Amino acid sequence: MRVLLISTWYPYPPIQGSKTRAYHLLRALARNHQVALLTFEDVPIQPAWREHLLTLCRQVQTVPRAPFTQSARGRVRGWFSALPSSVVAGYSPEMASAADSLAREWAPDCVVALTFVAAPYALQVKSPCRVLDVDNLTGEMLREEATRAPGRARRLRLNLASRKFARYEAGLCRDFDLALVTSHRDAARLQASAGLPSARIAVVPNGVDLIHFQPGSDPVDSSRLIFTGAVTYEPNFDAVRYFVDQMLPTIRARVPEATLMVTGSTEGVPVDGLTQRAGVCFTGFVEDLRPVVRQCAVCVVPLRKGGGTRLKVLEAMALGTPVVSTAKGVEGLELEDGRELLIEDEPLRFAEATLRLMGDPQLRADLAARALERVQREYRWDQIGSELLAQVEAIGDGRSDGR
Repeated sequence: MRVLLISTWYPYPPIQGSKTRAYHLLRALARNHQVALLTFEDVPIQPAWREHLLTLCRQVQTVPRAPFTQSARGRVRGWFSALPSSVVAGYSPEMASAADSLAREWAPDCVVALTFVAAPYALQVKSPCRVLDVDNLTGEMLREEATRAPGRARRLRLNLASRKFARYEAGLCRDFDLALVTSHRDAARLQASAGLPSARIAVVPNGVDLIHFQPGSDPVDSSRLIFTGAVTYEPNFDAVRYFVDQMLPTIRARVPEATLMVTGSTEGVPVDGLTQRAGVCFTGFVEDLRPVVRQCAVCVVPLRKGGGTRLKVLEAMALGTPVVSTAKGVEGLELEDGRELLIEDEPLRFAEATLRLMGDPQLRADLAARALERVQREYRWDQIGSELLAQVEAIGDGRSDGR
């Protein structure tokens, strides 16, 4: 097939969750099919990045605009629209024009849109087969956030936004031939909200490149904890602030030298109040996270909000670093508490679980070994890519046959 892939994020290098998923879905499609990539230019593109993508794609075309840029006129129109205001305000005529032009040239047999941001441009393309990757159910995320929001006015706004987004996402999925979700939980939710038959929803989980992420022989510092993920993503910032406020004091009372390392960008985020706290270190962007994670005793994932499935959990497990997480932090992943990681939602119990691992090298080794086995069995990108290909090819064959 000739596939047109429209991406919200420039999918290389795979240095954060959304880019990693986009890159590996692209790689999977490029195994068996000719792929043309159309993507927003969310960062300045390095020539080597483009050269790499051209080893996978027949064409790579970018629109020099960040995916969530909103025009002032669009924001005003969004206030009065039945669609989510961010969808109206963020619509890009330049991306629409590029999609039309590339589709006429490429004549795709299948168009794949990565996230709801790319979906409107995929729908305007004439193609026998359309696939949408629903990496997060945004309506559900907003609904959950509304339950915890301070102030009646904010809760009201979030509830209204969540209903708009849930309605919008359901309508989008009905317009596509196949919707990809990251977990069986999201599949059930989408099936209920959109009224789709199960055959039009496919679970394509996040995964790990097990050639790149492997355990090593790095010396482990039992006093060092790590949270991987840019705090520019609000659920990550909330998780770090929650851990520093509610868990770290308990841990440092028992292990005074305990340190939390937080990797990833902090640009534009008010972290000053956190950097001044004892035992907290923001590293900024780290080119190669692998040795940093392997040297830490525990990867902590104290998430309270967000959607999709957590690449940070899977990558830590692949590297041999045990994980303590909230239930939200591993939502959608088929992992067993006490066998492959420790799951605690109450702050004191989370801190105690972390302390147990810090002080027990054998428990760390046992959890890490079983977690690595689970990742190798169920969360390899090569295996996930094969399942994606089977789903897309089945839909594509059915559409081309007129079924």
